Amino acid sequence: MDAQQALADLTEISSQIQAAVVFDDMGKVAGSTLGDAGAADELAKAAGRLLTAAEDVKPGESALTQLEIATGEGSVFVVRDGKTCIAATTGSNPTVGLVFYDLKSALRSVKSAPRKSPARKATTAKKTTTAKKTTAKKSTARKPATRKKGDAS
Repeated sequence: MDAQQALADLTEISSQIQAAVVFDDMGKVAGSTLGDAGAADELAKAAGRLLTAAEDVKPGESALTQLEIATGEGSVFVVRDGKTCIAATTGSNPTVGLVFYDLKSALRSVKSAPRKSPARKATTAKKTTTAKKTTAKKSTARKPATRKKGDAS
């Protein structure tokens, strides 16, 4: 699925998301819920700067995959998977786990989009048929059992 459709699905299921943008590690926007391309670019660049700053102070060697910045007015969420990122803004007091889940789901749907590959020649499969020998079983008809009436004494 393309980024724009993934974002449309995201905003439909998550009422907490106010704005969202999908971008790559170079800051190139692939899709946005913002009507203004300049605002989308700015959100992507700001989210990229947040990721860079968080990378500089995080403990350990593993890559940073998600980030939340919370203020009294709202939050900024950033999720990264490889070279693709999604950033979103919310109002105050969002359900953090749910927002991260929704963002990760949207990002997965963007990343799982089928790549266009060169057209392949259509091949026709050869059908082979083998004759099966069938044997019909004769069913023997059973005679109904007769009951003997007992003496009525």
